[in-house]
Amino acid sequence: VVSTSTRNFPNRLGDGANVYLASAELAAVASILGRLPSVEEYMVYAKEIDTMAADVYRYLSFDQIAEFREAAANANIPVVQA
Repeated sequence: VVSTSTRNFPNRLGDGANVYLASAELAAVASILGRLPSVEEYMVYAKEIDTMAADVYRYLSFDQIAEFREAAANANIPVVQA
């Protein structure tokens, strides 16, 4: 199993399952190929992903998303006294 989960422990994805934690990109390539790719195979797909990087990864730049900036500016975060 190729998983993008941040945690792994025995039998999480089935009894006796071999689980490989991977990035979303690696998981996508593995799903296309139906197996873990070689480095060379991965790099072929990575080149295509890289040409779309500005669009694919734009949601990781929260500070550049107007709705996020507005929500952050209007957040009501209570101050906890120690």
